[in-house]
Amino acid sequence: MRNKSAIRLLLGANFISGVAQGISMIAVPLYFAESGQSAWFGLAYTLITLVTLFWAPYAGSLVDKHDRKKLFLVLMAFMALALAALSALGFSQGLNNYIAVGAFALTFWNYSLHYLCFYAFMQEITEREHYGKIASLLEVQGQLASALAGGAAVVLLDPQMAAYWGFEAWELPQIFALDASTYVLGLLIIFFMKFESLTKREAEQGSLWKRLKIGWDYLKGEPYVFLFGVLTHAVFITVLLHVFELSPTYVKQCLAGEGDSTASIFAISEVLYSVGAVLAGLAIQRIFKGFSFLSAIILLTLITLLEYGAMFLFYSVGVFWAVSLLLGLSNAGVRVIRVSYLFEVVPNQVIGRANSIFGISNTLFRLGFLALFSLPFFHEKGQVVFSFLIFMGFLGLSAGILGAYYGPIVGKREAAEEEE
Repeated sequence: MRNKSAIRLLLGANFISGVAQGISMIAVPLYFAESGQSAWFGLAYTLITLVTLFWAPYAGSLVDKHDRKKLFLVLMAFMALALAALSALGFSQGLNNYIAVGAFALTFWNYSLHYLCFYAFMQEITEREHYGKIASLLEVQGQLASALAGGAAVVLLDPQMAAYWGFEAWELPQIFALDASTYVLGLLIIFFMKFESLTKREAEQGSLWKRLKIGWDYLKGEPYVFLFGVLTHAVFITVLLHVFELSPTYVKQCLAGEGDSTASIFAISEVLYSVGAVLAGLAIQRIFKGFSFLSAIILLTLITLLEYGAMFLFYSVGVFWAVSLLLGLSNAGVRVIRVSYLFEVVPNQVIGRANSIFGISNTLFRLGFLALFSLPFFHEKGQVVFSFLIFMGFLGLSAGILGAYYGPIVGKREAAEEEE
């Protein structure tokens, strides 16, 4: 690899900030679940997701227009300052719902720009023959960060665990201060990173609308790439909703009576999810060696369907933790294969905008689900499990459509390999 040092530094910076981000994204939903305000948070999460619908396309155009290293530096500086300010407000004026959800919203919106830039940058500095390896590395480092975040959350947020280690459980302002400091460290790492661009990018002029249209026109001319990009998000959509919206409520409604605290059950599930995802990143290529990439994705989607079925049928902390491990494996497995395919078939010139359009479809699905799951029915005792039945139908439909267009989707990758 010609940019091995730059890739390591970029992965390292992403890992460091990812740990603190992960703790924040566990801590905020947990704060609302434990205070009995899951419905309030669900509405806020819906509004945050709605804003993402408009922010993501603009983020994609920024990624394709500007130097990606400089974009990272600006983004990390902004996030460090914003989270430090929210932390200071929490310490000086006392924590409230708006400070908590503000930090969650900023981190959530940061994901849209951060990961579009991160993946486009990785494609830009990696040789084509290493795309599969890089896709696995991206997933492994991301999930190791999540696993560490989950473990840290157990220790920092659970009063019993904190007391065992001899300190008081952390409050959200302390978590936000930690998050801000890791952005500063990530900024310094990327500032000193040197790299050689391996792709040709033409400078684009014109309005935002014109630049967005270029990305849309590309996907309009590649309908099977568009179909693949949208439908292979199905597992990710359900997992994202499960982790941030449904899981804290499910634990509180159906599992917290088994003796463990809500914080402990939830945070350990996050660790197990990340362990499963790391295993997928390390071994998914070997596990599905005899399968085509699309067959592997369809099979993993159907396995995810069965995992939600298990949570619907069995109210058990052990089953919940086992499913968390398997959800990590199946979701990460799909993501590794998906990223490798998109790196191979989508030009770097439009990868940011293409991914932002896939992100819009992702957001629209999540908005629909969030609106549905915000109904009082799902917040009554034990009723949250019916959301898993809805997920099962959604995943089954997505897998069926991917299977129906199997030939054209696989053919696009073969055509891209021949062009090389």
